[in-house]
Amino acid sequence: MGHLADLGASLQAFSPQERRNIAIYIAGIMAYKFGLEAFNGSVLSLAANRYDYEAMRDNKPSQTFERLGLLTGLNQAFQCVGSILIGPLVKRYPTKNVLACAILVFGVCSAMLLILDAATGGRFMPASYRDDHPEDSWPYYGTYNTDAMIPIYAVCGIVYGMVELIRRVMPRDIVGGNIQKLRKMDSLVHIFYEITGTAGAFVTGLVIIPRLGNNMAFIITPVCFGISAIIWCFISELGFKRVKHTQLRDKPAYWRAAFGGLYLFCESIWVGAKLLLTSRKFIWLIPGYSVALYAHRYLENGIAPQVARRYLGNSAWAQIMVGGSNLGELLGALSVLLFTNAVQTPMPWLRLDAVMLLIVWYIPFWRPPAGHVNQAWIVAATFAPISFGWAAGDVSLGAFVQASLARIESQNKNVSALGAVMAFLYSFYIVTYAVAGTLLGRYLDGVYNKTGGSDGGEVRSGLVYTAGVQMSIICVLVFSSTFVPKGALAFNPKMISDESFEDEHIEIEDQPPVSGVDKLDRRGTSYCSSENESEPRVERKVSEIL
Repeated sequence: MGHLADLGASLQAFSPQERRNIAIYIAGIMAYKFGLEAFNGSVLSLAANRYDYEAMRDNKPSQTFERLGLLTGLNQAFQCVGSILIGPLVKRYPTKNVLACAILVFGVCSAMLLILDAATGGRFMPASYRDDHPEDSWPYYGTYNTDAMIPIYAVCGIVYGMVELIRRVMPRDIVGGNIQKLRKMDSLVHIFYEITGTAGAFVTGLVIIPRLGNNMAFIITPVCFGISAIIWCFISELGFKRVKHTQLRDKPAYWRAAFGGLYLFCESIWVGAKLLLTSRKFIWLIPGYSVALYAHRYLENGIAPQVARRYLGNSAWAQIMVGGSNLGELLGALSVLLFTNAVQTPMPWLRLDAVMLLIVWYIPFWRPPAGHVNQAWIVAATFAPISFGWAAGDVSLGAFVQASLARIESQNKNVSALGAVMAFLYSFYIVTYAVAGTLLGRYLDGVYNKTGGSDGGEVRSGLVYTAGVQMSIICVLVFSSTFVPKGALAFNPKMISDESFEDEHIEIEDQPPVSGVDKLDRRGTSYCSSENESEPRVERKVSEIL
């Protein structure tokens, strides 16, 4: 009961206005997450089916998982582009307005695939297919070339990156710079985010796709995004003051500011690399954050579709597995919220995350009967503890990184230490996934083709390396990294590198004005404040997408 009492006290720690904004923010993010699960799950299962079908139709070797790796890798890479383009907008408008508009644009972009499919003869799944779907037959799909999905999904990544960047910044706008408030709000938001993610994944895989077809299942996505945009409009402006027209005359044009953001982003990566690679205090963040994030994304976007398509014969069931993963994330975030005072550093959670990765070793040797949905639930159950460890580590590590790096005075006049490190960590993850996801997918396709392809091919021997061996290597890297910082040898260290992060207010270091961007207001109440209370700090926004 002590931890539940701590939870009640945690909620009382927020002011009435903070609680109101948190409630509105959570309501909007739940609508967003539901639509996002329907979109990503449907697109990945649609691509897997279409690439397999085209290989069978044209009697050519399968390239399914190589293209899926390219599809998801480019989408994530273009999220960085979105984070850069959003920078000049948050200089001139309240963050919550930019967020609402970005998600509306995301809804429009998500509808592009629906329009393409319908324009080429696509339609909803016939009622006769719902109970008895013919194997490898999808006559209700549009006739466009499946490679057309790659640029469209990449464009969606731009607006996806815009939304993800701003929603990651909003917590500090709402509750200020107190490390305990940040950790509690991040955990609380993550809990509701994953509740919706779990429900969205299960509903998509079990209800929407089986009734509408994965080519039309994400028709709900633009609706959910529109609802989310409306909800977020009711968040307070968080201290933002509009720039008067007289102040805008000397401002650079949008694209000039955007290219300036690109320059700052690249400079941030360089500065972040130097900070991370030359310091024992921070170098462990590369495996602890970037590599761990890659492992989690590969679990959901790589292993889940591979098992669903090659083992069970139904790519839509990957969403059931993702639903189990989301449930694990929910429990992990809840654990951080309940044990926020008992576990004050991310080290125990990261160690648990590393060990849980070894669970995937059963997959290469598992021989489930195809076409049985209960087998997908078994995978979902095994994914839950893996994602439990990752989510607990991610939530705790996010607050830790903000707290520890906010104290570092950057020697670079253009970028903050925090923004630089986050830019490098995220870029490292993006490059790793884009390269490894594509190459590992090509390797699995080769194994599948050599063992018979559509005439009975299998990928188990390949999964020994892409799942078992790969996750074992990542386990060793992440687990070892948790012993690198000074003072981290204890099972549950109270502080690392001689710093304590309990009940502390943090600030981003002062920086000279850069390209018209003034320093962060020292009150810590909002990103949307500057020396003249008219402009936000853009450098960290551009590079903090997680």
